[in-house]
Amino acid sequence: MTFNSQALIIFARKPEAGKVKTRLSATIGNEKALAIYIRLLEHTRHIVNELSCEKYVFLTHEKHDDFWNGFNHELQLGHSLGDRMSHAFALLFKKGHKHVIIIGTDCPDITPEIVEEAFRQLSSNDIVIGPAEDGGYYLLGMNRYHATLFQDIQWSSEVVYNQTIEKINDNNLSYYNLPELSDVDEEKDVPKDWL
Repeated sequence: MTFNSQALIIFARKPEAGKVKTRLSATIGNEKALAIYIRLLEHTRHIVNELSCEKYVFLTHEKHDDFWNGFNHELQLGHSLGDRMSHAFALLFKKGHKHVIIIGTDCPDITPEIVEEAFRQLSSNDIVIGPAEDGGYYLLGMNRYHATLFQDIQWSSEVVYNQTIEKINDNNLSYYNLPELSDVDEEKDVPKDWL
């Protein structure tokens, strides 16, 4: 099998009631929140199955999860979300990949075409980013490891995207903005036909 220079990181949690989508479960209950999370996982897996890049699932604890059979498995390491993402990017660049992209599992509007466009844009831009409506981002890609993009960011806040763009500009990096999409964090974010 030939080495693929393009790699996709998927950050995921094991689907367990009460441990996923906690903001959502506060209003609709643990079981309903778990069902929505599983639906988001299935959507993400379906989307990435269509892509021809190398795929790595980074889980929060158990190294192997049957849901992601057929994917490369790694462990999320680090205290903050930034630390864990930084570690994942560093690891895949160390493995020799040239274009690395990270996504989560909570964006129902993401498509294979959006991820493919992100990889395409990394041929002519240092960074590609997919802004989320809540002020964060649903995708980040780079063609070299830039640890600074994960430092001094107020994670899980509405300023994550803006602070990341500031860091990109401060380091004179070129970037491409993907379409803005919504992430599912609270009940208002869930597609109506999913509830």
